[in-house]
Amino acid sequence: MKKFIYFFNEGNKTMRDLLGGKGANLAEMTNIGLPVPGGFTISTDACSEFYNHDQKIWEELKEEILQNIKKLEVETGKTFGYGENPLLVSVRSGAAVSMPGMMDTVLNLGLNDETVESLSKMINNERAAWDSYRRFIQMFGDVVREVPKYKFDIIMDKVKEEKNIKTDLELTTEDLKDIVRRYKDLYIREIGEEFPSEPLEQLLDAVRAVFSSWNNSRAIIYRELNEIKGIKGTAVNVQSMVFGNMGDTSGTGVAFTRNPATGTKEIFGEYLMNAQGEDVVAGIRTPKKIETLKETMPEIYEEFLKICKILEKHYKDMQDMEFTIERGKFYMLQTRNGKRTSKAAINIAVDMVEEGLITKEEAILRIDPKNVEQLLHKNFSEEGLKNAKLIAEGLAASPGAASGKVCFDCECLKKAKKGILVRIETSPEDIEGMNIAEGILTIRGGMTSHAAVVARGMGKCCVSGCSEISIDEEKKEFETRGIVIKEGDIISIDGSSGKVYLGDIEKTEIELSGAFEKFISWVDEKRRLQVRMNADTPKDCATGIKFGAEGIGLCRTEHMFFAEEKIWSVREMIVSNTANERKNAIDKIYPFQKKDFFEIFEIMEGRPVTVRLIDPPLHEFLPKTEEEIKKLSELMHIEVEDVEERLESLREVNPMLGHRGCRLGITYPELYEMQAKAIIDAALEVKALGIKVTPEIMIPLVGSDKELSYLRERIEKVIDAIFEEKGEKLDYKLGTMIEVPRACVTADEIAKKADFFSFGTNDLTQITFGFSRDDAGKFIKEYVEKGIFEKDPFVTLDQEGVGELMKLAIKKARTVKENIKLGICGEHGGEPKSVEFCDKIGLDYVSCSPYRVLIAKIAAAQGAVRK
Repeated sequence: MKKFIYFFNEGNKTMRDLLGGKGANLAEMTNIGLPVPGGFTISTDACSEFYNHDQKIWEELKEEILQNIKKLEVETGKTFGYGENPLLVSVRSGAAVSMPGMMDTVLNLGLNDETVESLSKMINNERAAWDSYRRFIQMFGDVVREVPKYKFDIIMDKVKEEKNIKTDLELTTEDLKDIVRRYKDLYIREIGEEFPSEPLEQLLDAVRAVFSSWNNSRAIIYRELNEIKGIKGTAVNVQSMVFGNMGDTSGTGVAFTRNPATGTKEIFGEYLMNAQGEDVVAGIRTPKKIETLKETMPEIYEEFLKICKILEKHYKDMQDMEFTIERGKFYMLQTRNGKRTSKAAINIAVDMVEEGLITKEEAILRIDPKNVEQLLHKNFSEEGLKNAKLIAEGLAASPGAASGKVCFDCECLKKAKKGILVRIETSPEDIEGMNIAEGILTIRGGMTSHAAVVARGMGKCCVSGCSEISIDEEKKEFETRGIVIKEGDIISIDGSSGKVYLGDIEKTEIELSGAFEKFISWVDEKRRLQVRMNADTPKDCATGIKFGAEGIGLCRTEHMFFAEEKIWSVREMIVSNTANERKNAIDKIYPFQKKDFFEIFEIMEGRPVTVRLIDPPLHEFLPKTEEEIKKLSELMHIEVEDVEERLESLREVNPMLGHRGCRLGITYPELYEMQAKAIIDAALEVKALGIKVTPEIMIPLVGSDKELSYLRERIEKVIDAIFEEKGEKLDYKLGTMIEVPRACVTADEIAKKADFFSFGTNDLTQITFGFSRDDAGKFIKEYVEKGIFEKDPFVTLDQEGVGELMKLAIKKARTVKENIKLGICGEHGGEPKSVEFCDKIGLDYVSCSPYRVLIAKIAAAQGAVRK
C-alpha cells in the first residue's frame, strides 16, 4: 500500500515536493536536534488523491492517520481525545512553495467538554484551558465549517461589553466558559448540528478543510500573482500542541534572522507572552520587540539566538521562524527561507558571500531579476496603500508609482505640472505629453502597445488596457466602478500591479546601495550575453549607460519624429503625391535626423549603435482631427479636400501588416537614403571630434533576401558617395531585423546580404500567432487563466513556437556566416526567462529598455551559472 504519511523523523529538507516546505523543514529541524513538538506530515500525494476521491478522505488514508495518531500518543505519552493527559494537535497546511497565510490552520484540536477539564488539571491553569477551547471552536467553525469569523467576534465583543472590559486578557474563566457556550449555540444555528466532540472526527474534518483550502480563492490568486505552477497541492502537518497561553512563563512569536526590509544582520521579530500564534498577527494586542525577551527570559533568549545561528548556517539563508514558549520551555514550530524586499535580498546575498556562507554563483541565483526593477522606481509605501481607495485595475505595463491630476491632453499636463495622462490609447502625437506626465493610464492596449513600449523606454509608470474605465472626452471625465473622475482630480497609478487609486499616495524613494554595485560586478563577471538598450534620445542613452548598457540594440527612428516640430514634416512626406513633394518634406526632416544621430553617437562614446530605419505603421502618423488636416493642407499649400482624399487612399485594413518597414523603403527609397545619409554624416562629424563611432544600420521587416539586396545596394551607393565627397571613411554594418516567419525560414539566403540579425520578437510573435498585439490584451488574459497559455507570449517569449523559428534562423544563418552577430530587440529582451532562452540558443546580445538593463544582466548571469 502506498505510504501517504511521514513522521517528522522520517523526512528531511530535500523532500519539499512530497512533504511541503513546512513539513520538510519540521523534519529537518527534528533531525538536527532542535526542540520541535512531535508530529507527522500527510503528503502532497495525499492531497492529489483527495481531489481524485471527490474531495473525501478515503478509508485507507483514514486508517493511516489513525495509526500515526497512535504512534504520536506513544511518543508523547498522551492520549488523543480522552484521559488525564490528553493529546491535542495543530493542523496546518504547507505547500512545496511558501504561501504565507493563504491556506488554513486549526489549533487546539482534540478539545471537548471532557478534555478541557483534563487539560485544566494537567497544566494547573483552568483559564488557559478554556481560552484554548474557545479558540478551537472559533477556528474549527471558521476554517472547517465556514462559519464567518466576524460572527464569533460579535459574541466576544458583546461579552466584553457586558463585563465592561477591553481586552481578552481580562476575561475570567467563567467568562470564557460563557463564550464557549455561546460559540456552540452559534455553531448549531449556522450548521444545524452539535459541535463535534469526537477528536478523530475533528481531525478528519480539519485535514479535509486544509486540503480543500488549496483551491480557496486567496490561494489561487496568490499562485497566479507569484507564478506558482506545477506543484501537486498542499501537505498537512499534524503536530502535538504546545501552549503559549499558559501564563507569564509562556508566549509565542515570529522572527527573522535578518531584517527582511533592509537586510541588516540583526534579529527582527515580535512576541507576546500568554498568547497563541494567531494573536501576534491578528493585531488584537500589541506585540513586543524580540530584543525585550532578553530582559524577561534571558535564558530563553540565549537559546533562541543560538537556534537562529544554527538555522542560518544550516540553510545558508535568512530564516523566517515561528516559536512557542510553554511554561519556560522553548519550541520551534516552523522555519522557512524568509520573504524579503528587493533591497534586503541584495544586501543579504552580498553579506552572506562575504561571510563565507554562500558563493557568488549562489548569490546570483538567489535574486529574482524582476524584483530588481522595484529598486529603480518609486513605489507606494505600505502605509499609504492601507488607506488607499482602489478604483480600477489594468495591465502592469511599466513599473513605478505616480500620482497627479487627471489630464486628457498635453495642454492640461503643462498647466497641471504634475499630471497623469489618461487616454483611450496613445499615439505618436502624445509623445510630448507622455514625456512631461508623471504616469500614463490607457483604456486600450496590451503590454507591447505604444503606451507600454514608450513608457518603459522613458522609465515612466504606465497602466494600460484598463478596460473597466469609460472615458467621455467631451466632458473631460471618466467613470469607473460608479465613480466619476473629472479632469484635475488626483489619482494614483501603480505600474507594477496595474492598480489605479483615488487621491495621492505616499511613495518610497529610490535607493541603490554599495552592496548593489558589488552584486552587479559579480553578475558582469559571470554572464556571456551582452546587454544593450533600446534608446531613441540622449536622455534614454544616459539612463542606460548609468545602468551599464553596452550599446544600443534598437534606436527607433520613427520615435524621433514624434516631437511637434518634426511630425508635420513626416506627415507631409507620407501624404505627398509626387516625388518633388516628397523630396521637399524629406529635405526638412534631414537636419533633424542628423542632429538626433549626432547627439546619440556622441553620448555613446564608441559603443555600438544599431539604428533601425523608419518603421511606422502609417496610421500612427496620419492627422486625425479637422484642425490637424487643415494645418497640413496649409503647410502643403493644397486644398483640405485634397488632403482628405490622400488620407483616405492611405488608410489600411490592417496597418500592422501593411505599408511599413522595408516596404516603405522600397516604395519611397529616397526616405531610407536620407536616413542613411544622416547617420553617416553624423557619424563622421562625431569621429572628427576624436570619438569612436560604430553605426549599425538595420532594415526592418525583411521577409525576402531580394528586399534586403535592393535596399542594401541603394544605401551603400549613398554611403560610398559621402565617403568619396568627404575623403573620409568609417566602419559600419548593414543588417536586418528578423520579425517575419519567412525570414526565419530563409535566413541562410538573407544572411548572405546581412552583417547582422536582430530578432524583433514583438512582430515575430504577432505574425506567428496571427494576433494583433494592440488588440490581444482583450483575450490573452483568459487564455492564461484557462491554461491555454502558460504566459502572455507578448511578455514571455513563446519558446515552443517563436523560439523554434529563432533557432531555425540561427542555424541557417550560421551555416552561411559562422560569426554573424545575432541579437534580440523586442520587449522580450528584458524579460528574465526570455533572456535565459536567448543565452541558451547562442545570441550575442539582448536589447531592452534602459530601466530593464540590470534585469537582463542578472537573467543572463543566471543563465550562464545554470549552464
